[in-house]
Amino acid sequence: MKKIFFIYLFFSLNSLTVQANEMSDLEQKIFKNIRCLVCQGQSVADSNSEFSQTIKLVVKDQIGKGRSETEIYDFLVDKYGEWIIYDPLFSTSNFLLWFLPYFILLVGGLFIFFILKKKNNN
Repeated sequence: MKKIFFIYLFFSLNSLTVQANEMSDLEQKIFKNIRCLVCQGQSVADSNSEFSQTIKLVVKDQIGKGRSETEIYDFLVDKYGEWIIYDPLFSTSNFLLWFLPYFILLVGGLFIFFILKKKNNN
């Protein structure tokens, strides 16, 4: 009976450790994608400012409440604006920023194609 208890205890503690590591990985991923508003060009993961420490506590609290990554980003964007996230979410307001490079590449490729075609015809 004691052996079964210790085996159960071992696997229970092992599963808690795995869950803690997964939560830590999620925290680190979120911390690296959030910009510190006090420091110039640093993420919250790299910064030691009071603001970054506060944001880390807020993110840990949100994860503790069972919120997903996108819900946490939405919460922070509502509070601080879209600039706080390094990898902004796709929306109609930033549609042009996402598709302008592809549009320019397509137009440039067509321009080069027609110039080469015109040169071959001459």
